[in-house]
Amino acid sequence: MGRAFEYRKATKLKRWGNMARTFTRIGKQIAIAVKEGGPDPDNNPHLRSVIQNAKAENMPKDNVDRAIKNAMGKDQRDYKEMNYEGYGPHGIAVFVETATDNTTRTVANVRSVFNKYGGTLGTSGSLDFMFNHKSVFTIAKKEGMSADDLILELIDLGADEDYDEDDDSITIYAGFPDFNGLQTYFESNGFEIQSSEITRIPVELKELSAEERQVIDKIVDKLEDDEDVQNVYTNLKPIDDEE
Repeated sequence: MGRAFEYRKATKLKRWGNMARTFTRIGKQIAIAVKEGGPDPDNNPHLRSVIQNAKAENMPKDNVDRAIKNAMGKDQRDYKEMNYEGYGPHGIAVFVETATDNTTRTVANVRSVFNKYGGTLGTSGSLDFMFNHKSVFTIAKKEGMSADDLILELIDLGADEDYDEDDDSITIYAGFPDFNGLQTYFESNGFEIQSSEITRIPVELKELSAEERQVIDKIVDKLEDDEDVQNVYTNLKPIDDEE
């Protein structure tokens, strides 16, 4: 699972590079979480997770509180989570997650990027087999804790046997449906959750030359510039993971 960790690390650094866009995207996630489970983080696991990630991205508490308050307003936009899937040049799979109040606008913008750079927008679900939909938690180690023993305890909650570990933290992977159960376990047992997310990890990575990858980078950059786009995933092998 180490290679999955390196892929996730490389793509996350790229994805959250612009602070203003990051705060806008987190604001939409807060709005969606509030609509799903209400404005009280104590009773809304999804909202707790978004707030935790907002802290990790240094989003000011005032911004978070304002986003929650706005999400309860009568004039709050009704965001829908929509996915778009397709292929860029050289057979690179591109999976786009969005949160939008205007699906007509969003699909037109996404299709325009694919068309401009020689890609093809596919049908919903066409790339499901190419990405594993994963829950990922990074928790701080407790003194004297055995990572192997912890994972054995978490397997019944859906955790994968493989994990990533460094001196101070453990990164745990699980299936998409297992997110709430693991979050509740960590909170109930006094673990410090450093980050939590639901992500898509490619089953296999495809390597391109420096020249070939330039057009894929342009597609990803243009998609991420769209305010409706939350995440962009590809099966392109990150530079940091190449020999």
